[in-house]
Amino acid sequence: MDERIAVDRVLIPVDGTDASLEAVEYALAVGDRYDAEVVVLYLLGSETRQAINAGEADTATIAAETNAFLDRIRDRAAEQGVSMRATEASGFSTARKTHHPGNVVLDSADQIGGDFIVLPREAGEDVLGKAAGHVLAYADQPVLSV
Repeated sequence: MDERIAVDRVLIPVDGTDASLEAVEYALAVGDRYDAEVVVLYLLGSETRQAINAGEADTATIAAETNAFLDRIRDRAAEQGVSMRATEASGFSTARKTHHPGNVVLDSADQIGGDFIVLPREAGEDVLGKAAGHVLAYADQPVLSV
């Protein structure tokens, strides 16, 4: 009996940090190994989201930084021959109490049909740090925490 898992779509949440970029390497390796699509989910942190909502953020700069980060990942995926696409979401909400970064990751995995999650495990209190424990506790998919 073949006991290997089937992986068609890998979800990797990122936040623009070096730690999340390092975790992308693992997601691309999984994508390459299983010939799976890698979906990069860029999560906006609470300070960024609050500044945008208050009209205090330079949204053009935020968009440019986000796109530059995602372009680095696209280039790396292309080098490895891994199919990749990107999306973004807010990890926090001032209007919905249940809008937690961990729920955003898990909901995104469900929406894209993700069957494997690679999660940058950060010690911080921002978006990915808050998502890590929640995703590890509640994910239905296998999770690689790096």
